Amino acid sequence: MNIELVSNSPEDTLEIARLLGKVLTPGDVIALTGDLGAGKTCFCKGIGAALGISPGRVTSPTFTIATEHEGVFPLNHIDVYRLDTAREAVEIGLDEIFSGTRGVCVVEWAEKVEELLPIESIRVTFIISGDNHRKIVVSGPEQGRFTAFHESTTRFSAGR
Repeated sequence: MNIELVSNSPEDTLEIARLLGKVLTPGDVIALTGDLGAGKTCFCKGIGAALGISPGRVTSPTFTIATEHEGVFPLNHIDVYRLDTAREAVEIGLDEIFSGTRGVCVVEWAEKVEELLPIESIRVTFIISGDNHRKIVVSGPEQGRFTAFHESTTRFSAGR
């Protein structure tokens, strides 16, 4: 199922992510792709908020690559921007986090480690369409909880 949404502000992006975060369960991997400044870290903050994690605690882990935040269940925030190959990700154990997390794993710059991500990962693509305007395409499984997310985001629908 592909859901096309429109964000007209960072607050919209946070809310869309918060709504997605409400339907996530431990073991979910969310793969974020998009240009620099497109809203990937902002989106991660929204998912964290849904898990009871203060958005202020969720910052880009670019220099640490992976950060775990404790919430309702853990949020593993991973930023692979500085990695050159998927092999580097394997060498530091990211493949184990992707496949065995006891919480939710959000991966920024996921296209760099695409071959390591579970097939059932939820894909989120950010397309910049103006200063604060983004098209956000969320691709996920045909499941009841994902349908619930889709229904909760109708006010952000691209065709609206």
